[in-house]
Amino acid sequence: MIHKYYLFFILYFTSVTVYGQQRWSLKDCIAYGLKNNRSNNIYANDRKAADAQSKEALAAYLPSFNVNAGLDNNLKLQESIIPAGILGPNDLRISFTQKYNTTGTAEVDQTIYDQSLLTGLKANKYSKHQADLNIQQNNETIIYNICTSYYQIYVYREQLSLLNINLATYNSQMQLSSLKVIKGVAIQSDLDKITVNYNNTRSQISVAESNLTYSENQLKNAMGYSLDNALEIESPAAGPLHDMLLKSNSSAFQVTNRSDYQLAMVNADLLGIDQKKIRAEGLPKLTAYARYGAVGFGKELSPALNQLSPFSAVGFKVSIPFFNFYKRNAQYDQAKFKHLDALENVKLDADKFRLEYENARTKLNKSQSDVDNNSRNIELARSVFKTTDFQYQKGVTDLTDWLNAQSSLKEAENNYLTSLYNFYLAKIDLEKSNGTLQNFYNSL
Repeated sequence: MIHKYYLFFILYFTSVTVYGQQRWSLKDCIAYGLKNNRSNNIYANDRKAADAQSKEALAAYLPSFNVNAGLDNNLKLQESIIPAGILGPNDLRISFTQKYNTTGTAEVDQTIYDQSLLTGLKANKYSKHQADLNIQQNNETIIYNICTSYYQIYVYREQLSLLNINLATYNSQMQLSSLKVIKGVAIQSDLDKITVNYNNTRSQISVAESNLTYSENQLKNAMGYSLDNALEIESPAAGPLHDMLLKSNSSAFQVTNRSDYQLAMVNADLLGIDQKKIRAEGLPKLTAYARYGAVGFGKELSPALNQLSPFSAVGFKVSIPFFNFYKRNAQYDQAKFKHLDALENVKLDADKFRLEYENARTKLNKSQSDVDNNSRNIELARSVFKTTDFQYQKGVTDLTDWLNAQSSLKEAENNYLTSLYNFYLAKIDLEKSNGTLQNFYNSL
């Protein structure tokens, strides 16, 4: 039995260790963010609020039931006058109620026809669709933010790798120059020049490490991941981001793919319904009702409560608004112009989104060309530095040429890193401008 428990604990802690060493791919990060980012709760609540709003609109066309009760203590009874000659030669003053008066009624009203309510019910579908589009747009924002932070981490890791190689090169050269100074075949200023470059590289490494930490925290925040927990993303060797991004996932531009364009369309439709609803408020409204109640009278309270006389009625009510057309027409005109503006904004958005797509595509083509050119330039700069370094070791060239070659290599590396990040950003911007971020995530 002891052996079984021992085996259980071994398996348990092994699984915990494996989980702790998980390497997060871009798709893993996005999947976690879509599930755990706190903004999801806000838009999920908005969707529930849209459902509740739909029920509220529907309730206006359902039967309504009201119960009313009242008790009057007539401290001074109201009197009416029966003129003389009807019941006698003199005016007769008489009260048609008693000191205590009780009433109780129960009434059911059912709207039979109200065009403004019927028109308003059509807005329920659009309100729900609007809430769904808000959720979709939030998901796209999460995907975009996670991608940009993830790519930043990758680029900063590449930068740190290159800086550490340069640091090792300077360190090696410092040791050789130090021996040359001791032997008297080199001057101290040469060693100082190398030391300055070595220290500058160390400072650059410190800045890159800070930037890497900042990007990692940005990624955690975009994912809804705890900042206190470690997050190990895949290394470049484990996740060939460059090759993955070279695959074009973005199809031909379709403005209807964009959630913000769809939201603009829904907003225009809702304003159109609001316009029709205001116009329909001028039409007659027909309501049926059924009423049942009882009244009681008495000089004392007890008879007014116990001796009740019932009554009941059923009927129809027609409401025709005649003298509010000035206000209604003004409201209708406002709604009409808002609807026309919304339709114009939809057209403006379509042109703007097309422009964003074309600019993003141009930027992607340029940045991909820059990556290719700068990648080749790095190889060329490395070849030049290797030759210069060999010549410097043989005494054919001086330290100035060696430092210039190393400086050119660093500049080529910086240009490559900048173009690499611009390429990643251009790719994700292209997906965003075409409304295909969800497809991009699914294809990872």
